[in-house]
Amino acid sequence: MKIPEAKWVEIHVAFLFAILLGLSSSCSANTSDAMSKARPNNPSTPIEVSDDFKKKESSVLEENHGKDDDMNHTNMESIRALNERSNLSLQLEGTGIREVVIYIGDFSFDALIAGPSSGEPIMLLHGFPNTNYQWREQIVALAEAGFSVIAPNQRGYSSGARPTGIESYTSEKLVEDVRQIADALHWESFHLAGHDWGAFIAWEFAGKYPDRLRSLIPISVPHPEAFAIALADPNGIQAQMSSYVEFFQQAESTSTFLDDSASLLKSIYESAGLSTKEMEPYLQVIGKTEALDAALNWYRANSFSPSLDQATNRRSNTPDIETPTMYIWSTEDTALGRQGAELTSSFVSGEYRYEVFEGVNHWITEIAAEQLNTVMLDFLIEKVKSVD
Repeated sequence: MKIPEAKWVEIHVAFLFAILLGLSSSCSANTSDAMSKARPNNPSTPIEVSDDFKKKESSVLEENHGKDDDMNHTNMESIRALNERSNLSLQLEGTGIREVVIYIGDFSFDALIAGPSSGEPIMLLHGFPNTNYQWREQIVALAEAGFSVIAPNQRGYSSGARPTGIESYTSEKLVEDVRQIADALHWESFHLAGHDWGAFIAWEFAGKYPDRLRSLIPISVPHPEAFAIALADPNGIQAQMSSYVEFFQQAESTSTFLDDSASLLKSIYESAGLSTKEMEPYLQVIGKTEALDAALNWYRANSFSPSLDQATNRRSNTPDIETPTMYIWSTEDTALGRQGAELTSSFVSGEYRYEVFEGVNHWITEIAAEQLNTVMLDFLIEKVKSVD
């Protein structure tokens, strides 16, 4: 598919995805994954991890909750320190953030951790084309406030959790990854935040496992039902804002992003105000064909134009959210419009807080890190106090 140069500008500025969401999976969730056995080849030396983070082998769970056929819970292992010193670890030196690997059956997820293991647990889910590195400012702020923080590189982004086949990247499987990571940490309940695709998966997780969450913080992406309504509105602008998705779903999108020394991919990071040095940790992961292709499979594996179900009068399968929720949207986001953002309150039945960041584009975690840290801590500390 030939994309005009002007359209590329629209695509990378509008950025990607979130938009897509809220929709039913187009692929069967029962297809088993053929696992890639690749392991990171970053040069490095061992990084110490607190003994508190070294967990004993997890017990077998009676139910598989739709996990991949080859992700055997009986083989779940401990969290381990990364045995190599990567370029990312050099970027994070002095922040208190540590790199670990979480083993779940044949999968291994790279993750960043910080804070006391006895603190309030919170998981941070990244978007596209980001990695857990996008949360670096929030990880430090949360850890300093006493939270136990983990930010995993999700399916496809972690080289040890990169199955082949588009069907391996349905939203159902992405949600189950979050559950299994939490299980590996022995977190019975926890706080969950996500940006972009990570926000969509967070919404889905809250809808399926409300008893597992203490609070929910989706950033940029509205509730899937709100998004679906906005996308289907012939008088709205969301469909136009989401027009890039069709290209992302094409097989040739991977090579186009990486052509000319990944100039298109780099332009996205530049729009977030990142320097060449700051974008290096992203490019080390997403700048590789196999990783970027897997990340784009999140788009290819899911349908983004759900029809209205006459029986339920809904377009998505995501229920109203009971979990205390703070949804954050920014006015200069060119991929996610105001309509879906403002409709979201209709699909949260629990406590709800809506924050609007004026004059901020899609890249909230980096463009408006200080403002985001402030509202996140305010919300989270209030939730912790209300429980105490």
